[in-house]
Amino acid sequence: MTELTRRQMLVSAAVATLAPMGHMPAHGAAPPIGKQAPSYYRYKVGSYEVTVVSDGTRSWPLDIVRNATKEEVSTALAGAYLDKEKVTFPYVPIVVNTGSKLVVIDPGLGPNLYEQSKGAVGQFHTNLAAAGIDRNAVDAVIISHFHADHVNGLLTADSKLAFPNAEILVPAPEWPFWWDDGNMAKAPAGSLLESNFKNNRRVFGALANRVTHYEPGKELLPGITSVATPGHTPGHVSHVIASGSDKVFVQADVTLLPALFVRNPGWRPMFDFDAEMAEQTRRKVYDMLVAEKMLVQGFHYPFPSLAHIEKSGTGYREIPLPWNPSI
Repeated sequence: MTELTRRQMLVSAAVATLAPMGHMPAHGAAPPIGKQAPSYYRYKVGSYEVTVVSDGTRSWPLDIVRNATKEEVSTALAGAYLDKEKVTFPYVPIVVNTGSKLVVIDPGLGPNLYEQSKGAVGQFHTNLAAAGIDRNAVDAVIISHFHADHVNGLLTADSKLAFPNAEILVPAPEWPFWWDDGNMAKAPAGSLLESNFKNNRRVFGALANRVTHYEPGKELLPGITSVATPGHTPGHVSHVIASGSDKVFVQADVTLLPALFVRNPGWRPMFDFDAEMAEQTRRKVYDMLVAEKMLVQGFHYPFPSLAHIEKSGTGYREIPLPWNPSI
């Protein structure tokens, strides 16, 4: 038991005597702010600066996995300390400043959905401005594949060009599939696939002749190389950013939420066009990431979506890089 000495008691009494009369403690009565700060994060790849820019989050039901039960999905989510009642995907585009070029990779769901969702998704353009990046200064926009969350941000809410001075680079293997009227006719009425066909024609119809097709395995811009990663869509492409001895693999949708599809690479999300090919690609890419100790930037990873990958049992696990307050 601690006993106060007479000297300690006298000192305490003197301090109390000096306290201003009528002083009342603060009660923290300020109203809650109710929203997050703009979400962006920067890191370096060699001499290149990468800005990670959140596009928001959207939730889906537990039955999005074709070959796992809702109970299995719920258990996996709970194991990662996530909401076990729904699957919530982050949407995370990036901007690469090479020193000579300003490049966006996959501009998100777009300002139209920002308005419809009251700011829940489609945040890329507002967060881009908050990050101090002028979309009029963007030299190139690289698209990985033709799903709405990767292409809709090419347009403003009133269907104008969001990046009016940029070249739009799209994967050549994607184009023939989506612009084939026969393929579109086969899509089940009301399905997500049919919606994607219609959406692509809307978005790229507004871009007229501003689109350049690129092949996988080519250097698109200095230090940015395309890599064929098919399965999620017929011509899905990922990208490697390299500067000096540093590299990062920008995987687009090779996996979706890592708590489900990195840790369970055999699980097949309903969004994959060719589920078997997508799984083969997923395992091949992740074996490479493990072997080369290469960082991965995941479009559907928790923000800021940058991680190392390790083998774990029959799958993998992601080790998120800690937030670095300096660049």
